Amino acid sequence: MTTLLPTREGAADDDLAEALRGCARGDRAGLQLLYDRLAPRMTGVALRMLRRRDLADEVVHDTFLRIWEKADSFDPARGRPTSWAFAILRNTALNALRGEGRMESVGDFTAIEPASEAADAEALVMALSETSALRRCLDRLEPLRRRAILLAYMRGLTHGELAGRLGVPLGTAKAWIRRSLLTLRECMT
Repeated sequence: MTTLLPTREGAADDDLAEALRGCARGDRAGLQLLYDRLAPRMTGVALRMLRRRDLADEVVHDTFLRIWEKADSFDPARGRPTSWAFAILRNTALNALRGEGRMESVGDFTAIEPASEAADAEALVMALSETSALRRCLDRLEPLRRRAILLAYMRGLTHGELAGRLGVPLGTAKAWIRRSLLTLRECMT
């Protein structure tokens, strides 16, 4: 009988899930582990979304405060610890843009976006390892829906911004995101 060894990713998820359980118990070492493992990547994502280092650092800090406060709501049956933490980051960054009158940091997309967003979105997919489950699942999506998902999660665009950018009605943009996320979830399990 062959025993399956846990993958590196699975072991890392187990460590992060345990750190979240520690946070829920008030264990600061759990938060430190989460910070050490996730803060550098979170800062990079926040910088891409916010385009300002000071604001990105503030959002990452606020994200870890929310993780500490909400750690008891993490359910490993519903997703990976990194997905849960990065969803908090994304929401915190979008709130920072909306709630504090800072929309000017992403106001004129033509000035800050690459010449071809389609090429940029495809470059994000191509940057994933060819053996990556996420890349395999993204490749199954229709090109416009894949682009919508990538713009929403890598660039932080809202449904309204996606609708305007892709030239589709708001309801269509929302439906694409919802259906694409369901498709990705099914593919990844």
